[in-house]
Amino acid sequence: MGLRDLVLAQILTVVGSSWVGIAAGVGAAQFVVWLLAFVCFYAPMAVAVYHLNRAMPLEGGLYVWARRSFGDAIGFMTAWNVWAYALSSIATMLYQIPSELAYLIGPRAATLPNDLHLVYGLLALVLALLTVTAVRGLGLGRWIHDVSGAAVLLVFALLILAPLWSDWHGERPTYAPFAWHLPPGDPRSLSLVGQVLFAAAGLEYIAIMAGETRGARRAIGRSVVIASPIILLMFVLGTASVVSLHGLHPGTAINYIAPIPQTLTLAFGEHGVAALIGKLAILLLQIRILGAASFLYTGATRLPMAAGWDHLIPAWFVKLHPKYRTPVNSILLTSVVIAAMLLLGTAGVHAAVAFGLLNDASSEFYALAYLAMFLIPMCGDRRLRRTLPRWVAWICGAGVLTILFIFVLNAYPFVGEIRPGVFAAKVLGTTALVNAIGWCFYRSRRAPRTSALGDARS
Repeated sequence: MGLRDLVLAQILTVVGSSWVGIAAGVGAAQFVVWLLAFVCFYAPMAVAVYHLNRAMPLEGGLYVWARRSFGDAIGFMTAWNVWAYALSSIATMLYQIPSELAYLIGPRAATLPNDLHLVYGLLALVLALLTVTAVRGLGLGRWIHDVSGAAVLLVFALLILAPLWSDWHGERPTYAPFAWHLPPGDPRSLSLVGQVLFAAAGLEYIAIMAGETRGARRAIGRSVVIASPIILLMFVLGTASVVSLHGLHPGTAINYIAPIPQTLTLAFGEHGVAALIGKLAILLLQIRILGAASFLYTGATRLPMAAGWDHLIPAWFVKLHPKYRTPVNSILLTSVVIAAMLLLGTAGVHAAVAFGLLNDASSEFYALAYLAMFLIPMCGDRRLRRTLPRWVAWICGAGVLTILFIFVLNAYPFVGEIRPGVFAAKVLGTTALVNAIGWCFYRSRRAPRTSALGDARS
């Protein structure tokens, strides 16, 4: 991958289509909340990624950084949480496809997201495509990622211009992307703030594939610098459009699963030439979802391979395809786990509730991984810390505080009709259970090796 691929991949990974809807939930305070997110979280993340990648531009990214700084156990659990995040995020993204297709088709498909037979058939097809693409490797995958990154840029351009279209047609929306308003202090609003604080996560994910990047030491850092202002503007201006156009329809609740298709439908309508523009954008969003899912999927299959190289997991995960040289066994397991999550995620709950639960649980996994990353410049390996500027540790200290704040707030539901205590128990319970499984797996793998070493010494 070159610099262009990296910049488009950063935009594709970080700019999720659902985040503008979640941020719009705080209304006119969206700019202040986005600014808070970029100062308290995005800036520490960008600084950490820039400097840690320059120090260790190796395949595995954050996993390698954590392992070399804190040892095998923390390195493995960091990779485990990134892996769990990637898989649950892919499942969350795939949930968006039926909802966005419903907007693309029109009112007659309104029940599509809750028709499990159609949903499962559609998602099975998408998962099969992701599997085939991953087996083929980045030779094919990077073109998919580039096209998808360009698609999301075009969609956001249409979203940002949508209020101008409405104004031209006499609807007079209030478009104020840089208004200064504080968010409400109620628990639901604070939960939304916690979500937005973590919305811009993902800059470090590209480092997982550093071994497949040309000049990774310099190129990944440059991609962070180039992509960051573009990402900030996309989030702020796009969220302002959602707030503006929903202000013209106060009785319409924001669709947190598919806010962009809903907003474009409000702007361009269901019929006529203008509606075709909105439907084209929704089609591009489908391409973006597939590309982002493919990118996350690719990274998720590389983590077990990197851990296998370090003998932390069975060598079965390291087996490569004879032609494409991709970790075929890791790919197979990834597909099986995602399929299981999609099946279990809809058992007895509404699609919106399943989306919220998956979204929050994935954020908790990622938050734990980010906690390890921010701690590296503060208390990681001393030799590594000596190579970093001292101010990096102070910046990452702000990131630690923000991550702890995010971890707590993510356990509160931002969708309605959910009991907060039950939801928090599910999210935190899922996070604890998944980490307990990971720790037990790690210990079971280490015990035979430790015993063997003891026998050899005796």
